[in-house]
Amino acid sequence: MPHGQGHLLLSEPGVPAPRVDGMAYDYASDRYAILRHGGGGAPTSIVCGTVRFGHPAARNLVALLPRTIVIEGSPGSASPEADWMRNTLRLIVAERRQLRPGGEEVLTRLSDILVIQAIRSWIADDPAGQTGWLGALQDPRIGRTMSLVHRDPAQPWSVASLARETAMSRSAFAARFTELVGEPVMAYVTRWRMQVALDWLRTDDVPVAVLAARLGYASEAAFSRAFKRAVGISPGAARRSPPDTLRESPHLAPA
Repeated sequence: MPHGQGHLLLSEPGVPAPRVDGMAYDYASDRYAILRHGGGGAPTSIVCGTVRFGHPAARNLVALLPRTIVIEGSPGSASPEADWMRNTLRLIVAERRQLRPGGEEVLTRLSDILVIQAIRSWIADDPAGQTGWLGALQDPRIGRTMSLVHRDPAQPWSVASLARETAMSRSAFAARFTELVGEPVMAYVTRWRMQVALDWLRTDDVPVAVLAARLGYASEAAFSRAFKRAVGISPGAARRSPPDTLRESPHLAPA
């Protein structure tokens, strides 16, 4: 459930479903608990987890995912993704049976892997995963360009320098990037810098001038102007806004 919608899980239509947040849990730690409920029917084990995405690239990805991702496949299925996920779930269940030293960390890492496997499976099988921002990331040349910008937004990137990285002519690279991503490359570079800046403003207690330098801006004023154009408010106002109430500009969303 990539967007965290409330949902019901029923054995059959019409069966009452109590709210899980009002039930009694056996807490092994503040991040791990076992819930036992019901009786009278065949036992069913369900592994549930919550994942928080902090990095701007991860949030871009989540914004493009459907309401639900369902991984089909029964034992003996030819789908390698389904088989990998079954094996990961087996490891999670084995760790759950008896928490050993380091078990909570193992469960956390396995849960991360499970989410990545599910998203990879959706990207590989769903046509929506082959277009737009996600499709561009999978293009050998344009995907490399986007990875370079994501990894080092402070570099003084230009159309010419990014075209050199992909061994393409300037005009061919610019046209290909716009075709796949849906916006010109330098607009994407600026938008990515502002996404990173917004993330830092929420989590890093350093002066705005330091953030500006981290992102390659010559002055705090130049950075502040670019930030306000992209987000709609100043960096200082963004920092003072509670994270759960600050709404990102739609211009920062992936194409």
